Amino acid sequence: MGYENIRPNKGKGHRKRLREKFLESGLDGFHDYEVVELLLTLGMPRKDCKDAAKAAMTQFKTLQGVLEASPKALCEVPGIGPKNLLGIKLIKAVADRYLKKRLLHKDALNNSKELFEYLYHSIRDKTRECFNVVFLDAKNRVVATETLFEGTLTASSVYPREVVLAALNHHAAALIFAHNHPSGDPKPSQEDVAITRQLVFACKVVGITVHEHLIIGNNRYFSFADEGYISRMNRECDMQNT
Repeated sequence: MGYENIRPNKGKGHRKRLREKFLESGLDGFHDYEVVELLLTLGMPRKDCKDAAKAAMTQFKTLQGVLEASPKALCEVPGIGPKNLLGIKLIKAVADRYLKKRLLHKDALNNSKELFEYLYHSIRDKTRECFNVVFLDAKNRVVATETLFEGTLTASSVYPREVVLAALNHHAAALIFAHNHPSGDPKPSQEDVAITRQLVFACKVVGITVHEHLIIGNNRYFSFADEGYISRMNRECDMQNT
């Protein structure tokens, strides 16, 4: 076969330009589909991934949506298969671990920005509600984080006993709760208030302090502590026990 019959890889030069652009200036100036395209090439370095990246953006609407999509859903996008899922799933896992490690053993109350960044990144785009607990030691340093409940969160589906047991297992002196609202609106429901009250009361009985409950929405959040709920619930608990 002559050299004239060898078809050039049309994506090779484009991928090289994307990579050089990223190395020179980071993601500034990148379209979201180009970010997805670059991630897809990590798993399929010899395949043109632009059309697949655009199809993924059309399917999942946002870059966050692509990163949060399940492997099964991603494989249903034309041009995406099990092999080139690597970049998409790897980058999300690396980012989660990086933010978590950056937070560990730091005073959560004096690093509220890092705490919010971690919680916001880890649960904001979940399609189901996820209830996360941040476990703190006596100096309010983060010792662990854990997702304890998933699904539709109600006062009957979040079990104070399991929260207290997890806190005791981590030797935690204090806790911070966070959960997401997939609708994007962080306004608390009556169920959210009821859950928080139950947890504050249950933890206080065993000497564990609840500092905060954050509801994560789309680029915003609701703080039970900032709005006075936590202090009021603690006062109510004290009055009942006197």
